[in-house]
Amino acid sequence: MAAPHPTSTDAATAGWREWVSLPGLEVEWIKAKLDTGARSSALHAFGVTEFERDGQAWVRFSIQPWQRSTDDSVDVELPVHDKRQVRSSTGHVQERYVVLMELTLMDRTVTAEVTLSSRDRMGFRMLIGREALRQGYLVDARRSYLGGRPKRAVRRRNRGI
Repeated sequence: MAAPHPTSTDAATAGWREWVSLPGLEVEWIKAKLDTGARSSALHAFGVTEFERDGQAWVRFSIQPWQRSTDDSVDVELPVHDKRQVRSSTGHVQERYVVLMELTLMDRTVTAEVTLSSRDRMGFRMLIGREALRQGYLVDARRSYLGGRPKRAVRRRNRGI
């Protein structure tokens, strides 16, 4: 039986863009766009390579949480949850690896299916889609950063702000 979806009174209201963390990957801050038009979440990943561990498919990749910067790059290895055909915002279909990862938004941590893709030309390193958002979030498209921001010195490291 599927877990019940939160009611609007249980849900946290988030803005259309928010700072999130990826606690299982030790990424304290990454700026994300919350996109109810996208089914799945996506993360900008570099050097994506599949390998086998104990008979299971895994994927190795790097995350660079700051826009236009290689500072604080994180190397990650996670089991492959799935491979899917995903249609991009430009209409192109691409097969992408899907991994499960925890993300913390608005002081609430959820597990999300995240596709690994090249988001270099996008304004955000991460996109959070409706499958993750339905775990307890409402999106107010008029507002931003309702969950707070990192300190100014930290934000300045992300030149895309």
